[in-house]
Amino acid sequence: MGKSKIIVIGGGASGMVAAIFAARLGAKVTILERKDKVGRKILATGNGRCNLTNKDVAIHHYYSVREDQNFLDNILNKFNVKVTLEFFAELGVDVIEKEEGRLYPRSDQASSVVSVLLHELERLKVDIRCEEQVHTIELGDNIRVFTNDHKYYCSKLILATGGKSCPNLGSNGSGFDIAKSLGHTIRQTFPSLVQLKTDYAYLKHLKGTKIIGTVMLLNDQKELIKQDQGEILFTDYGISGPPVLQISRDASYYYENHLDTYVLIDLIPEFSIEQLDTVLTNRFTIMPTKSIDSALIGFINNRLIMPILKTSEITSSKKAGDITKEERKNIVNALKNLSMKITGTQNWDNSQVTAGGVKLSEIDMNSLASKKAKGLYLCGEVLDVDGICGGYNLQWAWSTGAIAGKNAALEE
Repeated sequence: MGKSKIIVIGGGASGMVAAIFAARLGAKVTILERKDKVGRKILATGNGRCNLTNKDVAIHHYYSVREDQNFLDNILNKFNVKVTLEFFAELGVDVIEKEEGRLYPRSDQASSVVSVLLHELERLKVDIRCEEQVHTIELGDNIRVFTNDHKYYCSKLILATGGKSCPNLGSNGSGFDIAKSLGHTIRQTFPSLVQLKTDYAYLKHLKGTKIIGTVMLLNDQKELIKQDQGEILFTDYGISGPPVLQISRDASYYYENHLDTYVLIDLIPEFSIEQLDTVLTNRFTIMPTKSIDSALIGFINNRLIMPILKTSEITSSKKAGDITKEERKNIVNALKNLSMKITGTQNWDNSQVTAGGVKLSEIDMNSLASKKAKGLYLCGEVLDVDGICGGYNLQWAWSTGAIAGKNAALEE
């Protein structure tokens, strides 16, 4: 094959941006993408709307080891939210702010983002080769890249393969194997932003039920690890929804390391325990002849009534006026502290982000050049950094892609 100065392995968010910034500086760039199209994972982000970034990007929204905090701060300041928005505005993407500082394209379409990136790649004459699975890299004055069908040459190589999440969209973990073969250390990888499996006895009964509540993750000493609030979805295997995804990184880490964790769900977060007890007291007083299951209709989701009464050890036919103070307190506790043990997570197909990856101490914090392999640069999810929901992971992709692309084109 013809010689390319820079090869980018991976046509996702970080790879496309890396190719653009390298090509803008005059480099001849080739993207090698495993799937049949580039940008497939971008299309799935933000439920197809593409949560581009967040106005509140800061290192406390990311997970990394303590010694890597300066690395993150440096990268996120070099190519920050302001610069990111200027980059996309130049390409034609207008941005609007939604909940919790999340920034989306005004079109509300992830396809718009992919389209403008593709247009810029075409304008810069970046060579995009799809259905090219890289399996071997040989270093030297000319780096040799072997795919299933071809051999490519380059002077610089950018590894932008993503992690293991959503392999159907492109990232299957092959980048970790490549990085390891070139001398890099891979920190433990596990699913993040993923649904949780639990042992709750009434999951099949509650399947499809949605409530606005607070979900709390506890360790085996019942100490709070993390909590979040929002729409929680009960499934036949456990729980899902935005607040569950936000605590899932910690839950996944504990599970992968064989440490027990538990979830407490506050089904009525708008009331304190005392307030809820007063509300129920008044409710049962004004409808004393109704059965307790009927007395709770209109106050909580109908599907929750049976599990709450079972947990409280109260017969559903018992009259509301006959409920004792102790039984009422049991109902309050069941509503405020619905408890279950974490038994696992959904698999890589369902996770949005990969936790773990290439050790940052082996990467130059200014250029993203490898300290282990001459001519190699790394960006995006292949690095040992992952963020919470809200546009933070895409910002990491844009920032690292731009920095890796620039430096790969400039450095000799």
